[in-house]
Formats: sequence, structure tokens, C-alpha cells
Amino acid sequence: MIALKLAIRNLLGAGLRTFLIVIVLSVAYFLIIFMNGIYQGWDKQARIEMIAWEVGEGQYWQENFDPYDPVTLVDAHAVIPEAFKKDVENGNVAALLYTQATIYPEGRMQGIMLKGIGVNQKAIAIPSAQLIAEEGDIPALIGTRFAKNAKLEIGDYVLIRWRDVNGTFDATEIKIAGIFSTAVPAVDAGQVWIPLDMMQRITGMPGEATMIVKGRDAEMPADVAGWEFKDHSYLFAALEALIQSKTIGGSVFYGIMLALALLAVFDTQVLSIFRRQREIGTYISMGMTRREVVGLFTVEGAMHAVLALFVGAIYGIPLLLYLQNKGIGMPEGTDEFGIAAAERIMPYYSVALIVGTVIVVMIATTIISYMPVRKISKMNPNDAIRGKIQ
Repeated sequence: MIALKLAIRNLLGAGLRTFLIVIVLSVAYFLIIFMNGIYQGWDKQARIEMIAWEVGEGQYWQENFDPYDPVTLVDAHAVIPEAFKKDVENGNVAALLYTQATIYPEGRMQGIMLKGIGVNQKAIAIPSAQLIAEEGDIPALIGTRFAKNAKLEIGDYVLIRWRDVNGTFDATEIKIAGIFSTAVPAVDAGQVWIPLDMMQRITGMPGEATMIVKGRDAEMPADVAGWEFKDHSYLFAALEALIQSKTIGGSVFYGIMLALALLAVFDTQVLSIFRRQREIGTYISMGMTRREVVGLFTVEGAMHAVLALFVGAIYGIPLLLYLQNKGIGMPEGTDEFGIAAAERIMPYYSVALIVGTVIVVMIATTIISYMPVRKISKMNPNDAIRGKIQ
């Protein structure tokens, strides 16, 4: 307790030097929490959006399907297993059938992925109920990104060409029945959605699918012959790798700020030992052990982090809460990279993040404070009182 009181008195007596160190440390607290909060918020939002729009509660891939190899689409289709048919009819799962195609908006040629989806499905958020066919028409859904790039609007007719199961080219016009907005580019960019039954008919694949997306209410077997189940750990692997790489990159920025603050603490400790030799000698002469004196100066240095925590809380808490409510606008064109990202990222500050940041800064400051004061244990009290450096 005496050491704590002496440390506070000495810090307050240092005046401007203490204030500057505390401000820099408080900024380090803020930046670490803020930057990691953005990445955690991005990860959380992306997961929610991808579950809602794309991955559901997991996916069953036809054994030949490889999302990174379009050539496999020729063989990546099979009859929907009996184990899935009841849930497909009830809309608890979404059966999807893929094929490559070409669309010709205003005479321009553009490669797309043509996807069939059950009209009554409730497994993912794609508004497939809008795929209501009028006589002689094939209704289609597209996302806002694709609609903007292809300059298409609801009610437009556009020519589309594809190959059927036998490799024969065929073409027809489709009608844009709806345009949806999503933060998941994988279901928007270059994607055209039509009713599953029509997709099966025009490709010559009756009753077949490429992928089955599991909904919340579906009760399905884990192993089905010819189909591979992909859970969230597999489907979110790429997202996790992206967030991790961004987190490591961001740590360099606030790591520099923290290093500057710790350097200031180190220099302050060295200066204190040099200028306060008589005080150190007096403490030892009065009966304090060298370990107690070392502890006193270490506590004094570590108190910078404690004061910085309170100062940072004064301006940091209101600012972090404001950013959490308003969000951080993502740069224009972010969705072009195929990354699931909303227009505004809402930072998420977990308890583990806040407590972990405080502990890391506290420990780092304490270690840096201790390093230069180890010299006190080797000082001669008489020489210290006379102001001689050993």
C-alpha cells in the first residue's frame, strides 16, 4: 500500500511527462480494442449473412462438385436421394442445380452461373417465392450487383444460352422477376436463379441437383452415398483465414503505437533511477530491502498503464459505443473481391477482447518498467546517497 501511494505521488509529481505517456498508452488501448473489434464484427456479420444466404446449417455436395473447378460442373449432378426428398418437398432444405451459361444483355456476352432453386424452399434467404412463372416465361432472380453490371431491371427479357446434359447448346429468353440485395457476393455476382423444375427440364437432368443446403428444421443423415456433407468449420475456413490475415496485418499498426508508449515508460524509468539515486539510497538506509525498492519503482512504472486505462475509458467508451451503433463504412468496391461484407461493419467488442487487451498492456508495461530498475539491486546505499552511479 505504501509503495502504491508513493508511486501515485511520484507520477503526479512528474507532471507533463506522466501525462504524455498515459495519453499514448490510452491510445494504444483504444486502437487495439477498436481494430480487433472491427475484425470480430466483420467475422460475426459475415457468418450471419453467409448462413442466411448461402451455407444454411451445412451443405451436401455431389461428390464430383468442386467450387474452384468449373469443369467439374459437367459431372457434378445426381438424382436427389430419397433421404432428402421429404425435406425438399417441405422446403426445409434447398436443392440447387448448377450449370455454366452465357447471358446477352443488350447484345453483350457475359459468362454466368445458372442456378436452379426450389420455389418453396425456406433454408436460405434467396426470395425464390418470387419465381412465379407466367405462361411461356422462365422467371429469374438476380442480385443488385449483377443487375447493375448487366444493366437489367425487373420485367426485362434477356437471352441466355447453356449446354444440356448431352453437351448440346440451347438458348431462350428469361424474364427478370425480381432483384434482391445481399451482402454475400457468392449468391449475387454473376449468378442467375431460376425455378429448379425448369432448370432440370432445360438441362435434361430431371430430379437432379448439385448441392443440398440444409435448413434449421431439417433432420438429415450425416452420411449419404454420393454426397459429401460440409459443415460450418469447412465452409467458413476461407473467411477465418481472411480475418486472421487482416488481424495480423492490423496488429503491426497498433503494435507500433504500443511500442512507442513502452519506450517512453522505459526511458522514464532509466531517468528516474539516474535522478533519484539519493532517494533510492535513503529508502534502503531506512530499512527497505532492495527487492522492496525495486518493487516500488516497478509499481510506479506499471501505474502508467493503470492511469491510461482510466483516461482511455473517458473518451474510448463513448467513442467505441458510437462506432458500434453507427458502424464503419466499407470502401466502395469491396464486394468486387467476393468477400461477404455489408455496407457498414458493426464492430463487436467481446469481453475476452477487452480483458485480454488490458492484461497484455498491463503485463507489457510491468515488464518494461522492471527491466531498468533491476540495477537498483546492485547499488551501494552509501554511493547512492552521495549520487554516485555504480
